[in-house]
Amino acid sequence: MNATPVGALLLCRAVPETVRPPAHLLREPMVLTPAGDGWSVLVPEGGPWRGDGTAGGGEEPVDRVTGGWAAALAVGSTWPVLALWWDGDRAGYTLASGFRRPVGYVWLTDGTPVGEDEAMSTFAARLGLDPVMDVQALEALTRPDPDADAEARLRGLLAVLARTGVALPPGLGPGEPADRLRAAAGTQREAERIEWAGWRDAVRVELDAVESGSLGPWVRGPRARTLAAAQLVAGVPLLLVGLRRRSGGWLVAGAVLLAQGALGLAYDRFRDEAEA
Repeated sequence: MNATPVGALLLCRAVPETVRPPAHLLREPMVLTPAGDGWSVLVPEGGPWRGDGTAGGGEEPVDRVTGGWAAALAVGSTWPVLALWWDGDRAGYTLASGFRRPVGYVWLTDGTPVGEDEAMSTFAARLGLDPVMDVQALEALTRPDPDADAEARLRGLLAVLARTGVALPPGLGPGEPADRLRAAAGTQREAERIEWAGWRDAVRVELDAVESGSLGPWVRGPRARTLAAAQLVAGVPLLLVGLRRRSGGWLVAGAVLLAQGALGLAYDRFRDEAEA
């Protein structure tokens, strides 16, 4: 059995203009590019996981890191985030959607399914897939198949998602190593680099996008304060879990929630005082 290089993709069910602001808050260099009708993909430029994709050595496995990123992006958003990942032993996905518990599935490198069957039906429901045809296709990925390795399983998953508009650019496929994914993403005509430029620039980018979009009414007022308070309440336990487990992914998720909640309350108060 050949080892699969470590790699990851973050599929977002939103256009790049919508994904850009929260992606900046991850504080990780990434390449953002369209990935079909109504979808975008973020390709991490680096990886806090080990080169061989296994846990240990003070580093985290790729599935835990990308799961934390997906949760951080999806919380407070109206669109779900799907993290696809693979390493030398396994491959799988994590779907994050709002404040709901993420759902995921795992295959060994040879394609042996080791996830929970009901995860596929939950996955289909949260993405609005066909409850008969699409669920049947997804359930087939949970059955033993000696001719399907982990890469084939993820390609099968993407084939189902293609019916929702997903179309990954050339070179961005399961099983590719991280450096090839970065190179392929960077050659796309509409690709852009997401890079942390400090809190002030990140806040400006996010507010400009939100105020000019359909979520403008949520920026200030009673609904905005309620959302910000919920983010603060959710961020504290995630941050504590990250500190206890020394988990970078959950630390990022908690920090992003706390930052978004604090900024939401501060902005609402600032606007009220400015108009007083």
